[in-house]
Amino acid sequence: MSEPRVLGTDVKTAHQDLHSDRGALRGEHPGRSRNPVIKVTDLAWLEFEKPDLDRAEVFARDFGFGIAARTESELWLRGTFPGSPCMVIRRGRSSRFIGPAFRAAERADLDRLARATGCDVRDADVPGGGKVVGLLDPSGFPVRVVHCGEQLSPLPEQQSLLLNFGTARRRTNATQRPPREPSRIQRLGHLVLETRVFARALDWYLDTLGMIVSDFLFLDGQRERGPVMAFIRCDLGSVPADHHTLAMHLGPGTGYVHSAYQVTDLDSIAAGGEYLKERGYQRSWGIGRHIQGSQLFDYWRDPDHFMLEHFADGDLFSCDIEPGWAAFSTSGLAQWGPPATRDFLGASPTPERVRHVIEALRGDNEMDMARLLGLVKAAKS
Repeated sequence: MSEPRVLGTDVKTAHQDLHSDRGALRGEHPGRSRNPVIKVTDLAWLEFEKPDLDRAEVFARDFGFGIAARTESELWLRGTFPGSPCMVIRRGRSSRFIGPAFRAAERADLDRLARATGCDVRDADVPGGGKVVGLLDPSGFPVRVVHCGEQLSPLPEQQSLLLNFGTARRRTNATQRPPREPSRIQRLGHLVLETRVFARALDWYLDTLGMIVSDFLFLDGQRERGPVMAFIRCDLGSVPADHHTLAMHLGPGTGYVHSAYQVTDLDSIAAGGEYLKERGYQRSWGIGRHIQGSQLFDYWRDPDHFMLEHFADGDLFSCDIEPGWAAFSTSGLAQWGPPATRDFLGASPTPERVRHVIEALRGDNEMDMARLLGLVKAAKS
């Protein structure tokens, strides 16, 4: 892929004033597969295990989820948009992330995927029924691809406020009083994972699920070694898709980083954040606006220490937008907002984190001392 050409002062290339001022250099990763097995259309849901479903349900309601189904052993959460539930929490001995489920465009895609991977098409254990193929990605995460049967009906939305802008005075003789209530989740937006085998995992999602890269991040002084983070979207052709449905970054650990859930607007984020703060939950980072993806964000920890994000106003890209390339830095994570916290960055030297670093440096993976030092430098820049 060549550098974008500057055709004149009035012409904008794919990366000028769009999402990154740099494109790929010759020979760098193209950010998509030439012949993927299938093309998934979205995340369907995320799967977790937790020992206390009652506590999980309390937080879920406070964060803004609806309850799609509840049994003694399972809790299915949903947003207001129609479709499938967006999270299932099953009772388990400890709190852990299991893996994601992606949505197939057609039932026939499951057959194609099963033939290509040697897996079976099975019944999906989801409200409304459906079919599923279970896979394992190179990082070791169980990944399900589903085609659901009955879809959930929409729920009432949290209405956006009528705003006055300059001379556009749309609201007169009326005040603004956004209610202090949970942000009403509309849908699951994206998942972020950490992996020690970033390059292999990236290619697997592009080749197997047909996803495409919106933005690559590389370490300062190490661009020739390839990217260490990718923001990956679904390829819906000319239909615009979320800037990223999945994001992955190289790191000493392998696991869940955070998941993000769309809400109505900035007032919903802020008022919902005040609601969470009053109930004693821990804000991890926010409120601010990201660079890659542009979304307004606010990050929180649930009682089991999983990080969840409220977001609104994210970028939407069609398939013809090529990947941007940028240096990885903490200051480059947001256009505005408070500085990224140590909690958000996972920079606290916990015993578990130290163990992950030692295991990564000793193991057969993509982490080495140069990569580790580069990531530490990026976290401080």
